[in-house]
Amino acid sequence: MPDLGKYAFAVLGSYAVTAVLLAALVGLSLWQSARMKRELAEVEARQGKNDG
Repeated sequence: MPDLGKYAFAVLGSYAVTAVLLAALVGLSLWQSARMKRELAEVEARQGKNDG
């Protein structure tokens, strides 16, 4: 690892904040995807009952 000198805290802090934000975006995307799949399954189940 290179010597960052007096900027070490700022650089490493920026990396940490970026990693946390990326993890939050991935988590939010996965959560929304699961929620939409559940809602779509519910809509399809209701339509299937009405068709038959």
